Amino acid sequence: MKNNPILRVISKTLFAPIILYGLYVQFHGDFGPGGGFQAGVIIAAAFILYGMVFSLDELKLLAPPSIVHALMALGALIYAGVGIATFLLGAEFLNYDVLADYPAKGQHYGIILVEFGVGLTVASTILGLFMAFAGFDIPRYSAREKDAKPANKAGAKSPKKRASDD
Repeated sequence: MKNNPILRVISKTLFAPIILYGLYVQFHGDFGPGGGFQAGVIIAAAFILYGMVFSLDELKLLAPPSIVHALMALGALIYAGVGIATFLLGAEFLNYDVLADYPAKGQHYGIILVEFGVGLTVASTILGLFMAFAGFDIPRYSAREKDAKPANKAGAKSPKKRASDD
């Protein structure tokens, strides 16, 4: 797929709109269908498409694994941070009413922040899993190598079998 010019042009053209749609789903999740998980999957799909068309090495230049791992933790930290902030402001854990002057505004802010943390964690986790599986090299053996016994090193003696080994 790396050398197909049609796939390269289409994937480069669709990369930004896919991410934009993911952001739309992210920030409209409190008003309708969508939210952090769905948005995270959509955003990760844009990066996976890029990696499948251009190569895993190109994807790692676009999204370095160290950054992807940091974003996994940052999303969870945002989620937990919102809960701790509500607790420190005198309410129950993840009770968003205390995040603003009016409870309805606080609910809105809290949901957006928590969903952003979820989206960040989901997108980076799925992207990290794709990078791990795509970069995994499966050793391949021919039938001759598989049936052959490993050669003994020159001069090394085979270990003697002891009676206690049975």
